[in-house]
Amino acid sequence: MLTAANRVRFAYVKLAIIGNCAYQALIDDRARVRWLCWPRFDSSFVFGSLLDETRGGHCSVSPDVGPDGDDYVTEQAYLPNTNILRTIFRSSSGSFEVTDFAPRYLQHDRSFKPTMLMRRIRRLSGDPRVCVRVEPVYDYGEVVPQSYTASNHIQWNIPGGPLRLTTNVPLTYISEARSFVLERDTYVSLAWGSPLEAPLAETYERFFVATRKYWHSWVKHTTIPGCFQKEVIRSALALKLHQYEDTGAITAAATTSIPEEEGSGRNWDYRYCWLRDSYFTFRAMGRLGQFEELEGFVGFLKNIAHASPDRIQPMFAISGESKLTEKSLDHLDGYLGNGPVRVGNAAYKQLQHDVYGEMMAAIAPLFLDARFDDPCHQQAADLVRRLLVRIESTMNQPDAGLWEYRGNQLVHTFSLLMHWTGSELASRIGARIGDDKLQARGQQLSRAARQIIESQCWQPDAGFYGDSTATGDPDASLFMMVNLGYLDPTSERAESHVRALAKRLMIRDPLMHRYVHEDDFGRSRSTFTACGFWYAEALARLGHKDEAEAACRKLVSYANHVGLLSEDVDPKTGEQWGNFPQTYSHVGLINTAFAIRQMADDLGD
Repeated sequence: MLTAANRVRFAYVKLAIIGNCAYQALIDDRARVRWLCWPRFDSSFVFGSLLDETRGGHCSVSPDVGPDGDDYVTEQAYLPNTNILRTIFRSSSGSFEVTDFAPRYLQHDRSFKPTMLMRRIRRLSGDPRVCVRVEPVYDYGEVVPQSYTASNHIQWNIPGGPLRLTTNVPLTYISEARSFVLERDTYVSLAWGSPLEAPLAETYERFFVATRKYWHSWVKHTTIPGCFQKEVIRSALALKLHQYEDTGAITAAATTSIPEEEGSGRNWDYRYCWLRDSYFTFRAMGRLGQFEELEGFVGFLKNIAHASPDRIQPMFAISGESKLTEKSLDHLDGYLGNGPVRVGNAAYKQLQHDVYGEMMAAIAPLFLDARFDDPCHQQAADLVRRLLVRIESTMNQPDAGLWEYRGNQLVHTFSLLMHWTGSELASRIGARIGDDKLQARGQQLSRAARQIIESQCWQPDAGFYGDSTATGDPDASLFMMVNLGYLDPTSERAESHVRALAKRLMIRDPLMHRYVHEDDFGRSRSTFTACGFWYAEALARLGHKDEAEAACRKLVSYANHVGLLSEDVDPKTGEQWGNFPQTYSHVGLINTAFAIRQMADDLGD
């Protein structure tokens, strides 16, 4: 049972994401913009009260509850099959709704995606009084910009801006945070850079209709499995918002520094493009039949590979920038008072050799899927050969691994698994393009990776593959040995491996630790949401479909009120922790659903 304190804490995870592939915003169930970075995913926040209630600025619409403290309740949901958000407020004086979205639609054969937040406040019943408050900040709360008021807008001059609010609310009410009677539809447009220079109400309604039509069309062209269809659609829509369309990069999450667990210090900036995470994301998008996103990401890969002739680092900024200097912002309180707040991420310096296999797997559809017609085929083939050389040169080399340990380096089994995956795919690509040398070299390296895994990673007494060639610790990433096809799902070893890992890593069915040994920060208490989905997917691939479906159903029950998942779950309270929304978690949901039931049943099946 939740305590009163926990009810307050759970309010923080009642967040919904909106966006248009140029920016993202997180809005809570009281229509407060708790997180909005402009002009890019990895820019400073303009509104960041998620990390500091005082220094994070404010952007809200709230009812005036009067001197008697009249209570109100809210309900929030997306408009079906869209990224348009609706929040309803109800009190004894009346009810109203706030509809939020980021404009996105096709115009002149291009994506129209302005850096603009659109809000409409509409009376539903009674005579509600509302208050609109807009107080932006910048440079992560260090700058409180001065505003000036014109005839129908308020402007804040921010470096790189300006930021302009256009509205049909009396500007005095907003600048002084005064409530007013809601008698007509009220519109608020907040724009970075180019301001709105068009009729406000007409523009909102036109953008709204076009944006809703865009998302409906995108969903209609999405393939969905035969189970968990609503959850898969919401996950797909969330993943779409994490791609920065300008370059094709995709981020791991929308936020920075929400800790993996309370007081852990495991607070990281996830607003960057991890090549590993991106590969798994686009593997899921491929299952959904969304290929334009993959093509954009492959273009991003080609550019960073060209700029990195030797070692390819595990992560990049969404622009392709390679230097992501990590620093702490000590002036911010942090999420629920949990510091530090970090921007940048020192993991970019690490050796994570699995990245070469994942890049190979991301590029492989250009050669192996007949739906792709790559005009730069030779350039892509050259990249495949370069990646195979890197797989060969790092085969026996220690690295930081999937979990980005900042201490000892080991030859990690997951990296070897991705060496095997990349080599297998290189061999298939060689066969497809008639390159016998590439085909043979891929086969040779595939056998080499398997030989190391079988001779040095299998733990016969424990019945599972350990985390490295030097240690035999359980590691949840190795459920992927089944999901990626390394282990024959009909084999006794595959069954033993999955069951033995689950026995050691599961804290509460099906919540799973990543690992149970100590790392650089001690011993983790949280469970990593994606690991539970990897386990459920492995069960499905072993043929235990009912068991997998039950596990998946439990996992999706941890999603918040609008179906979004974070990185971690506290196994004691069920509370979500970690950066939000987490692409890994939603990818895991999608892949598991397809593994359980690939296609919807036709009539008569």
